[in-house]
Amino acid sequence: MSDQTDYRDTVFLPKTDFPMKAGLAQKEPAILERWAKIGLYEKLRAARAGRERFILHDGPPYANGDIHMGHAMNKILKDIVVRSQTLLGKDAPYVPGWDCHGLPIEWKVEEAYRAKKLNKDEVDPVAFRAECRAYAEKWVAVQRAQFERLGVMGDWSDPYLTMKFESEAIIAGELLKFAESGQLYRGAKPVMWSPVEKTALAEAEVEYEDVVSTQIDVAFEIVEAPNAPELVGAHAVIWTTTPWTIPVNQALAYGPEVEYVDCLISKAVHSTDDGIDKNWDVIQRELKSQMRILIAKDLAQSFRNRWAPDGSSLFQVSEKTIKGSQLAGAVARHPMHHLGGFFAKPRPFLPGDFVTTDAGTGLVHMAPDHGEDDFLLCKAHGIDPVFAVEADGKYRADWLWPEDKSLSVINKKLLAPDGPICSDLRAVGALLSARNDESTRHSYPHSWRSKAPIIFRATPQWFIPMDRSTSPSPSGEGLGVGPGRLIETDVSGALPHPNPSPEGEGLARSNGATLRGIALDAIEHTRWVPERSINRIRAMVEGRPDWVISRQRAWGVPIALYVNRATGDYLRDPAVNARILDAFRAGGADAWFQADHQALLGPDHALADYEVITDILDVWFDSGSTHSFVIEKRFGEGVRADLYLEGSDQHRGWFQSSLLESSGTRGRAPYAAVLTHGFALDGNGRKMSKSLGNVVDPLKIIGESGADILRLWVAQTDYFEDVRIGKEVLAGTGDTYRKLRNTFRYLLGALEGFDDAEKLPVAEMPELERYILHKLATLDAELRAAASDFEFNRYSRALTDFANEDLSAFFFDIRKDSLYCDAPSDPKRRAYRTVLDLLFHALVRYAAPILAFTAEEVWQARFPSEDESVHMLEWPLLPELGGALTADWAEVRALRVRVTEAIEPYRREKQVRSSLEAEVTVPELPLSGDDLAELFIVSSVTKGDAITVTPTDRHKCGRCWRHLPEVAEDGMLCDRCAGVLGK
Repeated sequence: MSDQTDYRDTVFLPKTDFPMKAGLAQKEPAILERWAKIGLYEKLRAARAGRERFILHDGPPYANGDIHMGHAMNKILKDIVVRSQTLLGKDAPYVPGWDCHGLPIEWKVEEAYRAKKLNKDEVDPVAFRAECRAYAEKWVAVQRAQFERLGVMGDWSDPYLTMKFESEAIIAGELLKFAESGQLYRGAKPVMWSPVEKTALAEAEVEYEDVVSTQIDVAFEIVEAPNAPELVGAHAVIWTTTPWTIPVNQALAYGPEVEYVDCLISKAVHSTDDGIDKNWDVIQRELKSQMRILIAKDLAQSFRNRWAPDGSSLFQVSEKTIKGSQLAGAVARHPMHHLGGFFAKPRPFLPGDFVTTDAGTGLVHMAPDHGEDDFLLCKAHGIDPVFAVEADGKYRADWLWPEDKSLSVINKKLLAPDGPICSDLRAVGALLSARNDESTRHSYPHSWRSKAPIIFRATPQWFIPMDRSTSPSPSGEGLGVGPGRLIETDVSGALPHPNPSPEGEGLARSNGATLRGIALDAIEHTRWVPERSINRIRAMVEGRPDWVISRQRAWGVPIALYVNRATGDYLRDPAVNARILDAFRAGGADAWFQADHQALLGPDHALADYEVITDILDVWFDSGSTHSFVIEKRFGEGVRADLYLEGSDQHRGWFQSSLLESSGTRGRAPYAAVLTHGFALDGNGRKMSKSLGNVVDPLKIIGESGADILRLWVAQTDYFEDVRIGKEVLAGTGDTYRKLRNTFRYLLGALEGFDDAEKLPVAEMPELERYILHKLATLDAELRAAASDFEFNRYSRALTDFANEDLSAFFFDIRKDSLYCDAPSDPKRRAYRTVLDLLFHALVRYAAPILAFTAEEVWQARFPSEDESVHMLEWPLLPELGGALTADWAEVRALRVRVTEAIEPYRREKQVRSSLEAEVTVPELPLSGDDLAELFIVSSVTKGDAITVTPTDRHKCGRCWRHLPEVAEDGMLCDRCAGVLGK
């Protein structure tokens, strides 16, 4: 019929004002303002009061500069965890915080000084500290606003700052706990030192970069060899990549089990045109056309390749080998022994278990000032550091060698093959090889702040020992140490344990426990996510040296100790310590630099008898102590965090410093679980760098696309590994977001006008609805498990797959006919809308931890309220499903896919315009033909030998467009539609 009636106005299409275009960048700030206006965080604390508590302790970022993608990723992930735990009904407070002390902030203030041609060292330290405090305050305010813009919910009105007076007092108090229990000493040890920043560095403040070093082979003449006298006159050859350490050489190390050979080498006589004719009489005796050398047998050939790459010079290897143990008692002399003084002292051969034949010559030159192995071996044989290199990396003014003392030991001019050191060694015939090309490229530590190379330098520093048993001193002065001297003590006993770990876990507090042992035990009783991350933290704690806690800087918490000038002991007087902490609480750490120290010492101690320590604490001690003034101060003594969550670099940083600090003062870890995530890389998997121009700015993404896009990206990534972000990655995230948003838009439209009177009991629902509720229950269990495991990649994937595959592509597609065309009172339509309502309440809650802003927008679109929020809701309660399903729905859905694929060629060839025009046969009928026709959205389904498709000759209903036998002519109504319209 040509004049068909238009029934479009009779169809119940979804209605909603919820826009498909998100406009998140514009909407999110208003949502943030609303949350602040209603006091959402405070309302949650009141609503969850008394519930099971979940505390995620925020690791403090530096208050220094705008946030970057690593910040955004970390803070969003924390917020997702906190919101998901809140959704589960727990009281999950979140106290954000900042690290306000330390080198990064001080360095920025110093940069401003340098720009003005000012010298920081000439400024009053209290005034300089005030500038550092002001700088930190500025960036705390900036970063706080940026973190809030990410949708991170927390106690932003009262964050923790390490520079608050109370925080500084507690940090000092934690240090004094170590001091009072004897877990502190001052000693001269090689530590990682930055000549540029003039301070010791922690491992976490160091990064490694490839450099091209000058690598040299140097000959030391053997003058005594009681167990191998034939070696006298031969030269022991060492190989090093740090030529600047030769001037402070004090010994040679050999491997007791290594086999050495005596070789004869010959080259042209060395030139003497090096400008040192005044020493000609000395030099002449050193110059030889031939030289006998001692090197490891296994490294003879590699030495020859360095010494004479062309292979043309004489190189004879003795057939006789010399066991390393025969070098016991041997003595060599320094190549520059003619300078006298320090250089004229004999250089003993010492047995070193660390000597290998992996590289070099099998003999290692020992500079106890500049190496851990060197220091320990020389210390064991009574050889102390000489402190020849100053804080700025230059040799002491009174040092005899090298000539050019204006150069730092990290200066390439000093280290070059033609630089002062190599030139002087060459002049006396001791430099056998010197190379500086791509073949010498290797990894070398640099300061992560100045980007300059660092050195190992022996300086008097304060340490927390890893392997010494200690016990508290009852009162008064206790075991301390003077400058440059290690504590030697027979004190034994358990470390203080004022707050036992829950259920007595982990720490069998036997006498003789060490900090390393306690920490390792605590590691085993901590949950590590992912599980493999335990291997990294365990290895780091097993192998780490004593903790260097002192820094030679100005901005930080001072090491508030008094050292007795006569005994070298540091004062351990509880009364003095109490006065110190009172002063800190009143005036912060500045009080130490302005103090009347005699008043702090009190009447029992004379200030003249004591050295006032002015070193500041390693900033990692500050952050490692945060559990004491955040968790315990706010939530109760003995309480510990449920979770620490940071990047994988914090195994050597905050995770470890917190573990050691708490293990030393409380005998347990400060956390029950630790989650480690990877780093954010660019779209090509490269580290972001301004120089590469590949930095992805989270603030720009928020400004253009909204924070929820960034939040969804974080949730979708496998953040236990390094993750990528770029235009293509974010485009994929945007597609996922649009599908989820469309799901919510459909639900809002399809539920327009729905109320409780329309609800239908589950038992009265068709099996399709009950099947979807089964799928929802399965999803619910999966999401609970994923939230418990902190696997939000799995969580978000399960949620989006359910929305896309089970709902949009299946359930919604099938039931749109019932929604549009069934009567409002029809049980099938009521059942569908009842399930949609259940889905809405569940999905909006499930999405809320990730899509914090969108979930709020969706909830308010259906349930507008001035003072309520979706984030006040708890995990959904799903209805009881009752009996089992009769159909195998996996089989039904698989058959549906096959039918759809069979219809597709007919659509392409335009033999059918839609699946409703197809009649289908299938080999099995898991449900009735009428049910399958509805599920497959076809005209009819009958049983046949195979899946076949035939264009139907049935007429189409003018309202629902289904092709049914009762429709006599196209455009007429089917029985269902006629009944709905009363025709």
